[in-house]
Amino acid sequence: MNVVIPIRPLETLQGRARPRHTPKGRQVQPQARARVEALCAGLAPRADLLIEHLHRLQDGERALRQGHLAALAERLRLSQVEVFEVASFYHHFEIVDDDTPVPATVVRVCTSLSCAMAGAEPLLADLQQALAGDDSVRAQEAPCIGQCHVAPAACVGKRQLPHASVAAVQDLLARGETQPRQLPAPAPSGLVQLRRLLAGEVSGEQVLAQLKASNLRGLGGAGFPAWRKWETVRAQPGPRHMVVNIDEGEVGTFKDWQVLSSAQAGAPQMLEGLLIAAQVVGVDRVWIYLRDEYHDVRELLSRELQRLDATLLMLAAAHPGYTPPVVELRRGAGAYICGEESALIESVEGKRGLPRLKPPIVAVQGVFGRPTLAHNPETLWWIPTILEKGGEWLAGQGRRERNGLRRFSVSGRVKKPGVHLAPAGITLRELVDEFAGGMADGHELYAWLPGGASGGILPASLADVPLDFDTLFEHGSFIGSMAVVVMSRHDTARDAALNLMRFFEHESCGQCTPCRSGTTKAVQLMQAGVWDAPLLGELSQVMRDASICGLGQAAPNPVDSVLRFFAHEVDGKGVA
Repeated sequence: MNVVIPIRPLETLQGRARPRHTPKGRQVQPQARARVEALCAGLAPRADLLIEHLHRLQDGERALRQGHLAALAERLRLSQVEVFEVASFYHHFEIVDDDTPVPATVVRVCTSLSCAMAGAEPLLADLQQALAGDDSVRAQEAPCIGQCHVAPAACVGKRQLPHASVAAVQDLLARGETQPRQLPAPAPSGLVQLRRLLAGEVSGEQVLAQLKASNLRGLGGAGFPAWRKWETVRAQPGPRHMVVNIDEGEVGTFKDWQVLSSAQAGAPQMLEGLLIAAQVVGVDRVWIYLRDEYHDVRELLSRELQRLDATLLMLAAAHPGYTPPVVELRRGAGAYICGEESALIESVEGKRGLPRLKPPIVAVQGVFGRPTLAHNPETLWWIPTILEKGGEWLAGQGRRERNGLRRFSVSGRVKKPGVHLAPAGITLRELVDEFAGGMADGHELYAWLPGGASGGILPASLADVPLDFDTLFEHGSFIGSMAVVVMSRHDTARDAALNLMRFFEHESCGQCTPCRSGTTKAVQLMQAGVWDAPLLGELSQVMRDASICGLGQAAPNPVDSVLRFFAHEVDGKGVA
């Protein structure tokens, strides 16, 4: 039997369901609409530019006001929920009511491992006490800001402050110096190798052959062969895209900042490498994603990109058929997870930085669903040098049958912390003695981190193991981004591991339960005088097996390292 559902005329519904004459959510006030339009002038009203719009509002108002978020949703034709969920995801955005007063300046004091070893926590406490009662400034703790070599470090407004102290912070505030530092102008590159490629002096196949000969690997942490990335993306149907990952948030890592801020062959050489990669792979759009803490580098890159535009116009005129890629500089907003390439791509698209499930990999389906080449800036920086000197030259630079040179970010208890260019396969002892000036006076090597927060903690007895991408696996560790933090007998591995786990807890995106809840539970368990080793071991295994991305999978490494190499610190026996 067929059932007929009658459709009643609209007039019979009157009095029961009235049509809505206003959009859902907070109503947009004219003054809020005008303020948003003024602050966002010049920005295209596109959804993928949501985070750039949020930065304009945050910079202009020193916070994100609820009424302005409603007006922004209207401008971008997004729901207010979409705008709010993105704004609330990133640490550098502060959402407040329309009439809430906010400080003119926020001082962020890094409390991650290298800065904690240099006294960041008492510095923060002293600074908060000194600034108490001054509503124009607020001091708060922050995760690693990429200045580990000048610990303790702080960021006063947008100005990074090395070797921070209460007096130094107060001095900057008194002088109103809260804008980015002025970095020295880099020497122009001349784009010599790009010109050779465009002139036909070297072909794309020859460039790939030199990459293979050099054994250049991705230098952001994973160490994937660069040539294989290029060939994979190149084989996909166009259009193809590229992202440059400068969201350098790993604790102890600052090498990319040093590469880009260098006056000698810095940002211009990286940009030339980018253009060569784009030409060989067939990329038409590039997004450079820079962490928000690097305000000084952002201004430098903005100037270099403007200068590059004029040069590329001349190259396009001189070489018919050459179409330079469109390059956009995007600004992160304080989310370590965006160092994971698929989370970074989500952020580029104007969304929360949530890692994607794989497959598909980003080389097949990346930005806006297109094949995407993802690279670290240092990897791109090496390309012009490889074409100038040959791939075999770079491959021949290592020690102990390893290939290439590595930039190690060295911080902690050494005389000369900083970025040191050293041969692949060097040992920690050699790195400290030959490049970092030896251990600091009064300090004896006790423990060390080979790859930042994710790479684990190793004892001094392993200081003679070669350092490269696959040499530390048997010790439950890896070199990652080559962030080396050196600890002495003034430090304990358990305190370092707790500091690192608190970092992971703070930076977990919250998408998957093993990471979100696992990091919080680990922090609780690690504060006990005697660790529950079996329970921590089970928790570690669950996080490794079930977390979506590398953050949750690597977060247990410091815990496992302590239980393996420093059990005397946490088993209640106290015998090394």
